[in-house]
Amino acid sequence: MKNITILSCLTLFLISGCTNDDTDNLEWNKQVAIAYVHSYAVSIGEAVPEMESDSALIYYIRRAIDPIRFYPDSSGYFYVYDFNCVNIAHARQKDLQGQDLTDYTDSRGKYVIRELSSMAQNGGGYVEFYWIKPGDTGEKLKLGYVEPIPNTDYFIGSGVYLE
Repeated sequence: MKNITILSCLTLFLISGCTNDDTDNLEWNKQVAIAYVHSYAVSIGEAVPEMESDSALIYYIRRAIDPIRFYPDSSGYFYVYDFNCVNIAHARQKDLQGQDLTDYTDSRGKYVIRELSSMAQNGGGYVEFYWIKPGDTGEKLKLGYVEPIPNTDYFIGSGVYLE
């Protein structure tokens, strides 16, 4: 866990050079998501060989992402799924853990987790979808960023709420 905390601090230091005025806020937030997701994907991937079982890895992932919040309103958090759309860990919605969300659609009919999984399996990238923003009601437009976690069949993501 200590290595992940150090990575978080280093990541914020490296991207702090980005401007954060209104015109650049979205771009800055996108860079935060990329930096955090990539750092955690690499860090978790490096820990995989040390894990004795899948359950130990899942426990590690849940502990690693659970306390992390970023952005001024703390709306930044992590989620982890396997490539078959089963939720492994979610920092904000614990009730999703272990659920198969293959058929989950947002309020506009998009198969959110399928698209995130597909993007991750192709190396990573952005997907727009609607999701409930922590502390708010109703779904808000979100730009999610995902990457595969090396040495696993999992992907990790975060995102920027656009509304």
